[in-house]
Amino acid sequence: MNKSTRILLVEDDENLAKLTASYLTKNGYEVDIESDGDNVIERVLSEQPDFLILDVMLPGKGGIDICRELRSEYHGPILMLTALTEQVDQIVGLEMGADDYICKPIEPRLLLARIKALLRMANRETLPINVQQQDENYLIFDDIEIDNKGRRLYLSGKEVALTMPEYEVMWLLAKHAGTILSRSMMFKEIRGFEYDGINRFVDLTVSHLRMKLGEDSEYANRIKTIRGQGYLFIPTR
Repeated sequence: MNKSTRILLVEDDENLAKLTASYLTKNGYEVDIESDGDNVIERVLSEQPDFLILDVMLPGKGGIDICRELRSEYHGPILMLTALTEQVDQIVGLEMGADDYICKPIEPRLLLARIKALLRMANRETLPINVQQQDENYLIFDDIEIDNKGRRLYLSGKEVALTMPEYEVMWLLAKHAGTILSRSMMFKEIRGFEYDGINRFVDLTVSHLRMKLGEDSEYANRIKTIRGQGYLFIPTR
């Protein structure tokens, strides 16, 4: 089922790279390994893998710099690997365009689950919607337009570049416009597994989405934080 999914694993720990590649190969993926950060951008742009697993600490160019430079030209999922557990490092990775992160030591089943979740997000078919706007693939709220087939967001006719998680949050909130969505519901819907009550993925993604929308702009203010409950998208000005 996964045989056509090609993964580029960027990891300079040879043993870890081989073990990880072996596990993913046994689960049906095609895996290539790269250990030198200076080679990654050229390989990704020329080979166009379906999925990129990118270590933060690499010889040569570091993972966060690679992610920042690649994001505008590479549209597949990027999963960051890091031995750094401080929240600031996770935030920086997401701000540079990573779709998710996982901390070392890697638990293989967790890694596999994250890969599957990101691939589902990249290929997800449209879900039924409950708003009285347009059709199931296109929503309009004043001058906010969301094209779910093309997975694009437009503000006053101008496209806003979003990462996959940012788009998923935007679409989820918009298709439930006027309804408060809990963090646990949003996390389960987007990530594909249960919320542990600690992970800040939803909050960080909403924060990044608001920045893309203009922080204090009318657009960003349409996404409301409802204390103790979750988030709400306001359908009209």
